[in-house]
Order: sequence, then structure tokens, then C-alpha cells
Amino acid sequence: MFKSRVQRTAKKRRAHFMGMLGLEEIPKPENLTRQQGGCWFRCGEHQVHIGIDPDFRPARKAHAAFVVDTFDDLRVRLRGGGFEVIDDAELAGVRRFFSYDPWGNRLEFIFGDVFDVSC
Repeated sequence: MFKSRVQRTAKKRRAHFMGMLGLEEIPKPENLTRQQGGCWFRCGEHQVHIGIDPDFRPARKAHAAFVVDTFDDLRVRLRGGGFEVIDDAELAGVRRFFSYDPWGNRLEFIFGDVFDVSC
């Protein structure tokens, strides 16, 4: 789960996670929306939940990793949107980069099917 500082940034959350990252918004249960705000997105078979925390501090080291097929397009889209793209070559044979969401949470993007992601 990611967090952002205030409820009024819903439009900004949607612009980033839907527009930049291409995730699909999914309905959040009404009782949770009324109580906590935030929004949920689908990423393949997984979900990304964005919550609201008035005492928010961005996750600068801990992060979610997304395996993507549109690696180069995503890099261009993020840079074009003003987001920093940090290439990383520390894992041999793995193309990946890091970026940050609008609230400073670290995100990792990995090209292709390089890891066994079954649970």
C-alpha cells in the first residue's frame, strides 16, 4: 500500500497511476472510501491500494516493483511527465529503473518476465 498526504490529491493520484503508469482504477468498497479515502488500482492480477495518511512520509528505500512489458515507453512517458528515471544495472541480466510517485514513494520497474512471481 502506498500513501499520500491528503485526500484532496485524488485527481493527482489518478493522473499518475492511470495516466503515467497505465493502471486501471477499480472500485474501493464504499465503507472504506467514506472512512479512509484513497483509491485502488489493478496491475495485472494484483492490486495497488493508495491510502491517505495525515502524518505521511514517503518510502524512499522500501518500494513496490512492477514487471512491465512496455519498459522503454514507460521510461519515456515518465520522463516526459517530469519524473526522474534512475537506471540500475546491479542485477545482472535484468533491465530495471527506479522512479518516484508524486509524493516521493520509490517505485521499481523491471522489464519482462525475469522473476518467478508465483506465490
